[in-house]
Amino acid sequence: MFAAGYFTKACGVAVAAWLVLVTGVEPVTAQQEDNVLHLLCWSEYVPKAVLDDFTLKHKAHVEVQEYNSNEEMLEKLHAKPGYYDLIQPSGFYVETLARDGGLEKLDHTRIPNLKNLDEKFRRPTYDPEEQFSAPWMAGTVGIVVNTRRVRETIKTWADVFSGKYAKHIVVVDDPREMVTWALASQNLPITDVSDAALDQAKPILEKWLPQVRVFDSNNPKAAMLDGRAWIGIMWSGEAALLWMKDKRYQYILPEEGAHMFVDSLAIPKGAPHKALAEDFINDCLDPDVSVLISNAYPYTNPNAGARRLLSRNQKSNPASYPAGDPQLPSLRNEGNTTATVAEFIKGVRAGLKPGS
Repeated sequence: MFAAGYFTKACGVAVAAWLVLVTGVEPVTAQQEDNVLHLLCWSEYVPKAVLDDFTLKHKAHVEVQEYNSNEEMLEKLHAKPGYYDLIQPSGFYVETLARDGGLEKLDHTRIPNLKNLDEKFRRPTYDPEEQFSAPWMAGTVGIVVNTRRVRETIKTWADVFSGKYAKHIVVVDDPREMVTWALASQNLPITDVSDAALDQAKPILEKWLPQVRVFDSNNPKAAMLDGRAWIGIMWSGEAALLWMKDKRYQYILPEEGAHMFVDSLAIPKGAPHKALAEDFINDCLDPDVSVLISNAYPYTNPNAGARRLLSRNQKSNPASYPAGDPQLPSLRNEGNTTATVAEFIKGVRAGLKPGS
């Protein structure tokens, strides 16, 4: 997501580590291999209806394994190199994996449904020739407010952490996002994660993070629904589901600025079933299939054909499709890797007083 993105150098060290390992694929029969697509994807992101449709069309079983962060995706690739046929990295990881030789090039003759994509999502900066990836869904990370609990107008990241809502806040458990909020609150470039930038973010996060009651990237909306949180920072798809359930949950893109993430489908180097993976990509770009994704997980759909099939209510969801169709930048890393940022946040959180 993550879902919330992107970062050009986010994971170079981790990518290189798994690329140099020897292939260690679990033994299966040739017949099983021919009929099984091994999909490694974000949790709660691929509807069963999409999997069932693919199985019916191609007489192939899709074996799904899930992750909650791009870092976890890399760990799973590290554990089973040469095993997975299809992964779902965020844009910045597409760029890094491709640069380091970790992705197969797509055969566009097998993916004619690329033509259904909105031009806004064609030739992204992280894959300008569309050699390695096709967009799955896009989204933002913003503020969700339960307006029955929070009466004042919330406009900024700092408003969330003013102290008024301490221990009634839920946020995505994403270190890179946390640093982004702190940097943006100081009008600093959110792409800069150098040591100097992290030093500037540290005192802000030391003040903010103790106010959080729930850290949850998988299902942050749950804390809003059960009353543990009155205000939150979460993926736009989660916010959209809250809005669909009850209009009291309002989604806000902060005044300091927001960024857009794009999660993609890509084929890891050495995938055993590249052609089957390309079939899956092509099927998911069919508007009739892509709309099933929006129905289950209402992020921003990059498929123009599928978007025409959405209901008026779906297209008016402020979390899925923000008013004015703002042109938001993608996130990049300058100065440090995402792994370094994760260690930084780990240190910040470890230094907080228990119960603070």
